[in-house]
Amino acid sequence: MVFFMAYTDFTLEDLETQFGIKSHRRKLFGQLTPIAPSEKLQSDLELVNELYIKSEKAKSETIVFPILVELRRRNNKYFTIYSGDTLNADESRGLKGECDFILAKDINSAVINYPIFQLVEAKRNDIEEGIRQCSAQLVGAKIFNERKGTPLEKLYGCATTGDDWLFIELVGNDLFLDTQKYYLGELDELLGIFQFIIDYYKKILN
Repeated sequence: MVFFMAYTDFTLEDLETQFGIKSHRRKLFGQLTPIAPSEKLQSDLELVNELYIKSEKAKSETIVFPILVELRRRNNKYFTIYSGDTLNADESRGLKGECDFILAKDINSAVINYPIFQLVEAKRNDIEEGIRQCSAQLVGAKIFNERKGTPLEKLYGCATTGDDWLFIELVGNDLFLDTQKYYLGELDELLGIFQFIIDYYKKILN
């Protein structure tokens, strides 16, 4: 029987051994402009306080997805949100599996065009597990883009428990894990980081 890995199976050591990806920790973002959430987003997120939010599905629906929709609205539908889609970058090397959320440049495509951001919900509230999976998906996105003929120098990702958010940056074969966590309670700062990332792609992608 032939066994293939999936994104969820990778460790950071696996990524280094199999793909030459070296991981580092550093602060990714300097001074950013906070963005005040809209009244609609604030109202949506009030469910978090009113309900006992525990499952990953509930967090997706009440926390993560409303934030992504807010960002898409603010940026005139600049990107598409794929939720639960499979990203098949290289099945023979284990780079295949379902992704919690993929943000891709919107070119009115019904299928994933080229990913610019990966977001993973941490299983069992384990942020480290989320980091490993997100890192593997970033490597998959890098290879996927290259095979599509749209290589990107830099890709971003994020692992979140819903409350804690940790960002990741992949540049070439260097994977940078942010030394700073961000929190849902600091929503304006969190939105500012996402906007910084979106603005970066607006500058380099037509």
